[in-house]
Amino acid sequence: MSRAIEISPSILPADFARLGDECIALEEAGCDRIHWDVMDGVFVPNITVGPDVVKSLRPHLSIPFEAHLMVMEADTMAPRYVDAGCSTVMVHAEACTHLHRSLANIRDLGAKSGVVLNPHTPAATIQHVLDTTDHILIMTVNPGFGGQKYLSLTDKIAEIKAMVDAGDHDIDIEIDGGISADTIGECAAAGANVFVSGSALFRYDDRAAGVTELRAKAEAARD
Repeated sequence: MSRAIEISPSILPADFARLGDECIALEEAGCDRIHWDVMDGVFVPNITVGPDVVKSLRPHLSIPFEAHLMVMEADTMAPRYVDAGCSTVMVHAEACTHLHRSLANIRDLGAKSGVVLNPHTPAATIQHVLDTTDHILIMTVNPGFGGQKYLSLTDKIAEIKAMVDAGDHDIDIEIDGGISADTIGECAAAGANVFVSGSALFRYDDRAAGVTELRAKAEAARD
């Protein structure tokens, strides 16, 4: 059975002076999750939101929060984002010395564990942690900045989908980077079901129309 298509907007393009209103509007537009891009200024150049910001908004929305930890100290930071209300916490394979342990620790905290791969990182890197993860995030830009040009990695998406299916794993496959109405279809056709859209979604004056178009493009590509 195909997994449901989900749209998970990145908050990076939001007006941070009115971040709460922006997040509430995204939920009202039909988004399925809120994607928190957490950057530490070390693993990536930028610094973004801390757990207190995330926690302050959790009571105001009903859709799930997911934390994408673009950080070097993922094991230290993961508990704080779980406490802030993130039901999925994703860590980079490139930043975790003991990836299996890092993913297991997130599950022990009561959250879903996710593993993230940068564009250059081979799919085989995560072959032996599939039993310990609930979520795979494939970067189609290099992490650290919003609004970058999409990198087509459909072969990699398909390879990971085949690995997941071969083991009959209960895992979502998510794509992050340059996702728009022009690029979402090929990712869905290759096997992804969750899509992070930041700059492209925020360009729509009517966010609900944007969510509807993205979802329709992804669903049509799988038919």
